[in-house]
Amino acid sequence: MTKLELQATLDELKSDYARIQGDMDKLEYVKGRVSSAEGQLIRLEKEISDTNRQLDEMNEEKA
Repeated sequence: MTKLELQATLDELKSDYARIQGDMDKLEYVKGRVSSAEGQLIRLEKEISDTNRQLDEMNEEKA
């Protein structure tokens, strides 16, 4: 993947994270089941971390 593609992926993951977090807040407010949303947030956190690591590695290679 190119740096631009990784950045686009990171932006998409962050957007998904914010959306799911908002959905989870609404579910908590109405006493809904949040375990599925929590699982998705955990998965997205790992993907965001992995993507950030890849970007960092690319930046180190060019330096």
